[in-house]
Amino acid sequence: MQHAKRLEVIPPYLFAELEKKIADKKAAGIDVISLGIGDPDTPTPENVVAAAQQAIADPSTHQYPSNRGRAEFREAIAGFYQRRFDVALDPETEVMPAIGAKEAIFNLNLAFLDPGDVALASDPGYPVYTGGPLLVGAEPVLMPLLPERDFAPDLSAIPADKLAKAKMIFINYPNNPTGATVPDGFFEEVIEFAKANDLLVVHDASYTETAYDGYRPPSFLETPGAKDVGIEVFSLSKGFNMTGWRVAAVVGNADAVAAYWRLKTNIDSGLFEAVQLAAVEALSERTEASVSAMNQTYARRRDLVCDALAEIGVDVQRPKATIYIWAPVPEGFDSAAAYCEHVLEESAVVISPGGAYGASGEGFFRISLTTPDERLTEAVERLRSTLTK
Repeated sequence: MQHAKRLEVIPPYLFAELEKKIADKKAAGIDVISLGIGDPDTPTPENVVAAAQQAIADPSTHQYPSNRGRAEFREAIAGFYQRRFDVALDPETEVMPAIGAKEAIFNLNLAFLDPGDVALASDPGYPVYTGGPLLVGAEPVLMPLLPERDFAPDLSAIPADKLAKAKMIFINYPNNPTGATVPDGFFEEVIEFAKANDLLVVHDASYTETAYDGYRPPSFLETPGAKDVGIEVFSLSKGFNMTGWRVAAVVGNADAVAAYWRLKTNIDSGLFEAVQLAAVEALSERTEASVSAMNQTYARRRDLVCDALAEIGVDVQRPKATIYIWAPVPEGFDSAAAYCEHVLEESAVVISPGGAYGASGEGFFRISLTTPDERLTEAVERLRSTLTK
């Protein structure tokens, strides 16, 4: 049997490769500590689980859901945006549930790109920003995120011939994998750029609720004019410890939300209503204490890792948001992949090579903070031993 040719244009998914490496090591009896995948290790808040249990016991949630989502879910998203970001959303026309941010980001490619079109994608960035356009026959054009620009792309450097074909631009702050926060004035710059070039802005807001040191990440939609040109993909995965629940929302420009909904009616049958009701509880003020406690845990882990790396001469920046540490590869290694392979073989610790997130990620590695404290401490000690050899 032959697979579709479109599969040949995309590399194997990064995290699938990491999972295989971990499984192979464990099968050989090796104690592997993974700092590669950003999957929270602490449980979903108890009140959210209780709301889900109650909803699952209600037979009315067992039937096909509406693609538009329950009114309670859309209203909860709108209420959260008003309370958290001071952004007014119409729950009828500007909010649509998604089966996780990954699904939403990929399906937006299907909804807005034709073969031959261009999508502008942050580099390094979440792999779906580039894999999605390739799978629909479009071209991802990379926008380098460099330390000297505070990990914001230089929009003026995009080639004119590529910009003429561009239909979308993917941005993401707080940023995965770099941990960078949005530079002052960048959202305003993106809005003007999108208006001038007739682009749909897709802002991946997966990490707005994971921040430290008093920093409160903004929504793209807070910026005047944002809803004229863009949408935001808001995910509950990281901020509310709900990665496995697969719940997110596409919010913002009503025409773009309507196009996304039209596509989804032909692709899936909606988000399980019990999960929607659990999300309603997650977005309530009752969950704020749990989110704050989780962020305190991540801040402690961040300091543990950054202090250890600094002690051995790694010039690492302490992030104000996300669950990642983005650090330069130590001297003596030809590539990030070579260094990460060295760490895996010498210390049985999994870290992610920066080049796996795009060409501009080369020379860096990413550490995820989603590992219990005692295991993270052990991993750091193993890593320290490797770096000091």
